[in-house]
Amino acid sequence: MKAVTTYPWGTERRFNAYPDYFRKLFGGRVQKVSVDAGLTCPNRDGSKGTGGCTFCNNDAFNPSYCRPALPVKQQISEGIRFHRFRYRRAGKYLAYFQTFSNTYAPLPRLKQLYEEALSCEGVIGLIISTRPDCVDAGVLDYLASLAEKYYVAVEYGIESVRDETLLRVNRRHTFSDALKALDLTRQRGLPAGAHFIIGLPGENNHTILQDISIIADLPLDTVKFHQLQVFENTKLAEEYRRHAYSLYLPPLEEYLHLMVQLAERLNPDIVIERIASEVPPRFLVNPGWGAVRYDEIQRRFERLLEEKQTWQGRLYEKKSVIDQHQNR
Repeated sequence: MKAVTTYPWGTERRFNAYPDYFRKLFGGRVQKVSVDAGLTCPNRDGSKGTGGCTFCNNDAFNPSYCRPALPVKQQISEGIRFHRFRYRRAGKYLAYFQTFSNTYAPLPRLKQLYEEALSCEGVIGLIISTRPDCVDAGVLDYLASLAEKYYVAVEYGIESVRDETLLRVNRRHTFSDALKALDLTRQRGLPAGAHFIIGLPGENNHTILQDISIIADLPLDTVKFHQLQVFENTKLAEEYRRHAYSLYLPPLEEYLHLMVQLAERLNPDIVIERIASEVPPRFLVNPGWGAVRYDEIQRRFERLLEEKQTWQGRLYEKKSVIDQHQNR
């Protein structure tokens, strides 16, 4: 009989997987339902800049039911119908405020949006996607009060630990902003997630392997890694077509080997939500392997972990995030 290995997160899978995290937390399947609240970002409306991030085209990620012209309740109702048809086991839902910066509005407006979502039947909590420079004590205190009754998590688009990269893609915030936001979030006991893009201009597999030691020690509950994708109707697409600089757009097998190396160095306590992005190929300037479904990408990732007899956290070494960032 084959021996069964259980890893530090309590399952036989070789990485700390998001669905398992939710099953342990809620006792069953929980499905995210996207909401577009019609908000914007400070690098779009002129308060910090205009044009938004050079890589950003939110239409690529928005489901068909997710339209800002519709009330939040209607978006959630249509989203639940969609997911009940697709995932018949889902019975609990989290309202996922996904598009742009979902704490970037006056607090009374945010309260209206969040409480409308929580009033929907079947919704047991919120996941709020935002930028590190768009939270403050008042917003986080309010979210902490909601968390006394509901699951409430904040997901930060950090994208890179390198300030020169953040400037280059017009983020208009720094990595220090991210450290501050994560600290404020942790102080209030709120689950914190982060999003990083692999291969932004000026970065490659060498720099990414350097930076994972910083990411590994951030006070995170969850993390998403997405490969860089060049979307139509973006500044990045214009620059890509002009050959303004080289981009790290590896073939899938190379990317999967890189993700294995990142997973090996990641804190095993951090839940990996995704290792890649999936969008309709029509949005992509350079589709590459963008047409491969995410389920297949994850299967190949897990198979590679097994072939290499490795797992998340195998090479993890705890260090000081701040010291690493300052000394890099």
